[in-house]
Amino acid sequence: MRRSFAARAGALLAATLLVGAFAVPASAAGADRDDTGDKGFTIEDPRITESSGLAASRRHPGIYWTHNDSDDGPYLYAVDSATGKTVARLTLTGIGSPRDVEAISIGPGDKIYVGDIGDNLGGNWPYVWIYELPEPKTLADATVRATQYVVTYADGARDAESLVVHPKTGRVYIIDKNEDGGHLYEGPATLSTRGKNVFKPIATVDLWATDAAFSPDGTQLAVRGYFGGIRYGWNGGDLKREGRLDVPLQRQGESLSYSADGTKLMYGSEGTGSSVVAEDAPDGGSSAKSPSGKDGSDSASDSSGSSAATGNVKFGALAVVAVVAAFFGFRRLLRRG
Repeated sequence: MRRSFAARAGALLAATLLVGAFAVPASAAGADRDDTGDKGFTIEDPRITESSGLAASRRHPGIYWTHNDSDDGPYLYAVDSATGKTVARLTLTGIGSPRDVEAISIGPGDKIYVGDIGDNLGGNWPYVWIYELPEPKTLADATVRATQYVVTYADGARDAESLVVHPKTGRVYIIDKNEDGGHLYEGPATLSTRGKNVFKPIATVDLWATDAAFSPDGTQLAVRGYFGGIRYGWNGGDLKREGRLDVPLQRQGESLSYSADGTKLMYGSEGTGSSVVAEDAPDGGSSAKSPSGKDGSDSASDSSGSSAATGNVKFGALAVVAVVAAFFGFRRLLRRG
């Protein structure tokens, strides 16, 4: 949801853009890429201007599903990560007019779940929607009938941008978006088209969350925000914080997906021609113990020489300071001359 964020963080975004002029990700600097796009790609389709969700296809290697935030229509786009080009656009039928689509996830049986869960009214919609559809066996423009579920929250309306489906159980979860941190909401064991599906808070999430993703084995939950991220051990929803994520600096970081093999975390951003940046997934996307015998706690992550805790954010801040200092220093030299 770009509106409130842009108002609150314009200055910081300007600094981020300044850094971007001097620091080009390896994936955008001509680094070798594999066929699955696990080293990142750029979305080439001019129709995709507000990519707000990202999900790696399990049926079609190298394909990522995405969608626009709002003001587009009932569309899903299949993007080939080897080229960045759209290879299929699905038009959903059997649903109402999408309002604020913020997330996408793929569950067991190659079912796609779309979260129309954003709230431009700041948490006042009495209900939101989830759409479910089968992932097509072939990739081509098509019209697909989807199932629509009505969703409410046990503790009242709220804004959210993160929806995840557990890859083993198929249970659906939502994380609300709150500047002071939010909650993980658990849906019913089986969603129903009859009546409302009440989602209940089961754990706190220490982040202003813009998206989340399960590892393919279902043992880890990765949550991202605009300038940071956290990984949790899952354990049936009893979240255990295991460390921070190395979230890249992006114009407006809105989406997150594991690669299909779980070795990478793919970070997406809004905007025309937006990039999807790949970072190594902690522990290869599994819940394996660290070599030291520790469980990857914050202290271990934050103190290591290759810490992912603040890597890119620290670099960005230092780069901004260096550029600004150099600029004003140069001006002083000109004055003295």
